[in-house]
Amino acid sequence: MDIIYYTREEIERAREMDLLTYMRLYEPENLVRVGADVYSTREHDSLKISNGKWMWWSREFGGASALDYLIKVKGKSFPDAMAMLTGRKENSPSPFSFSGSNKKPGRLLLPEKSESVREITEYLSKRGIARNIIEILIEDGLLYESLPQHSCIFVGKDGNGTPRYAAYRACSDERILGEAAGSDKSYPFRIEAPGSPVLHLFEGAIDLLSYATVRQRHSLKWNEENLLSMGGISVSKTGRKPIAIKRFLEENAHIDTIHIHFDKDAPGIRAAESLKNALDSSYQATVSPPPYGKDYNDYLQKLIKEDEEIWRSNYGYN
Repeated sequence: MDIIYYTREEIERAREMDLLTYMRLYEPENLVRVGADVYSTREHDSLKISNGKWMWWSREFGGASALDYLIKVKGKSFPDAMAMLTGRKENSPSPFSFSGSNKKPGRLLLPEKSESVREITEYLSKRGIARNIIEILIEDGLLYESLPQHSCIFVGKDGNGTPRYAAYRACSDERILGEAAGSDKSYPFRIEAPGSPVLHLFEGAIDLLSYATVRQRHSLKWNEENLLSMGGISVSKTGRKPIAIKRFLEENAHIDTIHIHFDKDAPGIRAAESLKNALDSSYQATVSPPPYGKDYNDYLQKLIKEDEEIWRSNYGYN
C-alpha cells in the first residue's frame, strides 16, 4: 500500500472544518436540529453540536472539528480521516480543494443564503474593508451571508454568470475557512477589469479585498485592474501553472503583467517564487509582498491606525 504524506497546511486546513459544516455537506440525512443553535445526529442522539464544538454526552467526550469526529466517533484512522477530508481517496468527500489538485470538481454545494448581510458587513468592516466595496460585491452576487453559520461566502462565477466556486470565512475570531464542496478552482473568487493587462494574485479573499481597499485609500480605482484569489497556495514541483489562474490567463490573452501578493512569510515567499518561475516568460511577473506585516490586511490595519492617530493629533479626538 502506498504511504500518503500530508503537508502541515493540509492538516491545518482539515482541522478547520467544523463538524456542523461537514454534516450539512456530507451527512445531511444524519443531522437533526434539536434547538435554536443545537444539533444532534440520528445515529447518536446524545451527540450534540453547538457553537463550533460537539460533545457525545453518553460517552463523555467531544471535540471541535470534523477530523475529531471521524476519528473518535466513526473510528477512522488519522490517515483515513485525512483522506476523506482532502479527497485523496476516490469517491470520498473533499471539502477543501488544494491548489495543486487536479481532481475533477463535482456539483457545487453552495451554503444556504441568509436574507441579511449584517454580520458579514460588520465583520469585513472590522477588518478594514471599505463599505462601498462590500456593497458592490453583494449586489453583483460575489459575496453573501450564509445560513446557519452567517459566514462570508465569496463566489466565483463562469462566463455565463453561473456560480462555480465558493470560499467561506467565519465571521468570528476563530480561523474557520475553506471551500464549498464541488468548488472548481479554475473559476476562483475574483474582481475582473475587462481590458486591463494587469493581474494581481492573492492567497485569499480577505487579502484581495484588503488590497482593493488600500488602492482606494491611495485615491486609485480599486477595480481598474484584475484581482484574483488563489484560494490557498502550493509550491509547484512540475512547473505547471495552478488551475486557479490557468483558465483566467487562457481566457484573457491580453494579460502581460502579473503581481504576486502572497503573505510575507516563509510559505508565502516560497509559493510566490515557485509561481513566478512557472509563468511563461511572456509575462512580466513580480513578487510583491505587502510593504508592512504578514499580509495586506496587516498593512491595511496599519494605514487605518495611522489615519486615526493623525485625526487625534489634529482634532483632539479620543
